[in-house]
Amino acid sequence: MGPRQSKRLPDDLTHAASPFQDAHHPHQTGRKASSISTLGRGREGGGGPGAADRLRRHAVRHLGFTTLSMAMRGLEEVPAELWEVRELQKLNLSHNCLSALPQGMARLHNLVLLNLAGNELASLPAELGLLRNLRVLFAYRNQLSEVPEELGACSKLEVLSLANNQIRSLPASLGSMHHLTKLNLSHNRIAHIPACVYAMRGLVFLHLAGNQLENIADQIQDLVNLKILIVERNRLHTLPRTLGSLGRLELLNVDFNELQSLPAELHTLMRRLGRLACHPLDKGLHVVHNPLLKPTQEVLQGGLSALHNYLKPG
Repeated sequence: MGPRQSKRLPDDLTHAASPFQDAHHPHQTGRKASSISTLGRGREGGGGPGAADRLRRHAVRHLGFTTLSMAMRGLEEVPAELWEVRELQKLNLSHNCLSALPQGMARLHNLVLLNLAGNELASLPAELGLLRNLRVLFAYRNQLSEVPEELGACSKLEVLSLANNQIRSLPASLGSMHHLTKLNLSHNRIAHIPACVYAMRGLVFLHLAGNQLENIADQIQDLVNLKILIVERNRLHTLPRTLGSLGRLELLNVDFNELQSLPAELHTLMRRLGRLACHPLDKGLHVVHNPLLKPTQEVLQGGLSALHNYLKPG
């Protein structure tokens, strides 16, 4: 018998909120890292074309994209000359001390990836909406309480991570992001899934763990492409029957909620989910740490087959 096939999530889903890696990772840059740090401490508006050229020399061509990493440089502000390097397509400003972004970022109209993770941003500028080629935006681990309505103009966005912030809702304009496949809103202050999320019909990955969710609306059935739904560590008392219509679902994690029962309609997902899962990255159905009365723990101990037979009508 050959080795068992892994049922864990593919890396592109489990690391949907990870900073991009490039040839100039901060631990590999040596002398270049320190020179970028020095340049980044220049006062706003200083430096001029010469400074922009010096910064441009740190950009690399990586996987077909013009890429610049200024991660982990201790930056308290973005050097003004950065906005003159307009050919940039991937920009990593993660894990600095940035509290604001200047309007000049709108000049980087070629950006396809922008990593702002791990800073001290209290807001995102409206000018983000002018980055019409943006496909990936990481803004997790900041101090965001809201998202600008203008972000909805980034209609090419495919991956958006706003995890580990203080967000309570999202603007309706984000419902126009029809190309979005991965959305991470985990560890915020969301009590109800924003209506715009149900309009994101292309979603494959939806991460809402660690919020204050009390329910999931029936409109979840509109997310017909969803493969991964993570809502662990919330306040859910019930699950909508319409979950059973998500025929592509491969991972459903409802661990650590307040569920007392599971809807019978979930039996239609059992074959696709494959098993009762334990490890957080395993595909399957996660239902531990809920005060379940129906089904009983004895049924769950029988595995997914026993649960299927229990939920199946008749």
